[in-house]
Amino acid sequence: MERGHDIVLFGATGYTGALTAEYLATNAPRGLRWALAGRDRNRLEAVRAELAEIDPDRPLPELLLADVEDTASIRALAASARVVVSTVGPYGERGEPLVAACAAEGTDYVDLCGEPAFVDLMYVRHHATAVRTGARIVHACGFDSIPHDLGALFTVERLPEGVPLHVEGFVRARGTSRGHPALGRGRLRGPGGHAGGGPGAAPGRGRPPGP
Repeated sequence: MERGHDIVLFGATGYTGALTAEYLATNAPRGLRWALAGRDRNRLEAVRAELAEIDPDRPLPELLLADVEDTASIRALAASARVVVSTVGPYGERGEPLVAACAAEGTDYVDLCGEPAFVDLMYVRHHATAVRTGARIVHACGFDSIPHDLGALFTVERLPEGVPLHVEGFVRARGTSRGHPALGRGRLRGPGGHAGGGPGAAPGRGRPPGP
């Protein structure tokens, strides 16, 4: 079935969502059909206006209004996309409606969830539906997981096979302060961690909930 959008970014007005939107506006193929989704049109328009400054010649994303408390809007969002990227957390409180909708619609879904209980619950409740419709539900695609998962894979592939292994990981991060004019608030990222709801923080901690 033809979908109106290749990617829909849900939660584009939050800190991590805005960074994701910026990345897509900078690096995505020019023919990408994508949209920003959230519950506040004014804030979505502010983010889109910033994206226009990155490359004025690049087509801008569409805007979709959707709220996790409005099941119909979430189902319509899922039905419109080939892939949905969600940065809306905390996932245990706000994530399931979109996972359920994507599973039902056969829409691929990606989030940056670092909440194991949520991941387990979504498997129990929606895995069978996703298998039936062909939806691929992929959690934990953020800082909480990727450096450690890829680091462990990189290490294990270079160690002997067939022997017990114990892998410990350590992460060092460096950064600077950064503000987001459309959102009117800044975040500080420092060595060894993140403060104020930066990319390494669990969604919903240290910042107002998105979108």
